[in-house]
Amino acid sequence: MNRLLDKVAVVTGAGGGIGLGVARRFAAEGAKVVIAELNESTGKCAANEIESEFGTRVLFVKTDVSQKEDILAMVDATVHHFERVDILVNNAWGGGQLSRLEYKTTALMERALRVGFLGVFWAMQAVFPHMKASGWGRIITMCSLNGVNAHMYSGEYNSAKEASRTLTRTAAREWARHNITANVICPGAATAAFQAFQSMAPELAAEILKQNPMGRMGDPEEDIGPVAVFLASDESRYVTGNTIHADGGGHINGVAWAPELPD
Repeated sequence: MNRLLDKVAVVTGAGGGIGLGVARRFAAEGAKVVIAELNESTGKCAANEIESEFGTRVLFVKTDVSQKEDILAMVDATVHHFERVDILVNNAWGGGQLSRLEYKTTALMERALRVGFLGVFWAMQAVFPHMKASGWGRIITMCSLNGVNAHMYSGEYNSAKEASRTLTRTAAREWARHNITANVICPGAATAAFQAFQSMAPELAAEILKQNPMGRMGDPEEDIGPVAVFLASDESRYVTGNTIHADGGGHINGVAWAPELPD
């Protein structure tokens, strides 16, 4: 249970959902955790909860990943507080909207790319010198089957996730010589976002679950967290540049994704 003992892990968007699940699993494995979260209330709550439950050191840093200055300040705070940064999990997402491609606005696309791509890019650049200096690093980027399969009506999300996926693979190629691995997880989890989708399109959500070989959405902590722990640990030292679908097999044949939208 101490596969990440004394490692320092930054998890963006860790105030809830997959980010929180991963942060909790890291703490259970002995890591010191940085909760980089825009929502101050959920971020502080997550930090206090993890520190109390697992007895590890946890730092909350209010972070808007769409702002480069916030990311640089977050990494500086991490290094000041813990004297190092070993693991980066790019998880934060700022939300989009289901709409046909012809109706997407430039502002919506730019916002998605700042949060889902540039935020990942800036964070990777910021942690790199620290990982290079220590000769050890783990980068994990949360992407999506939505982007891999180009699901309908989420063009801004798909584009940002696929851009960050290829960026992570490029980092894997360039930074392997520094003993830094970089991998992608495409998760399927019962987050608040999926629950909102269930409320909006219950029949389609039920069909998606029906087509999933395991018949359910994953749990952020119990199903996605262990995959992230593996990729963050020494056990994955020879694994880099990969995309792992932690989705109950939903990616094998794809799942239905065609919400009813007006023309």
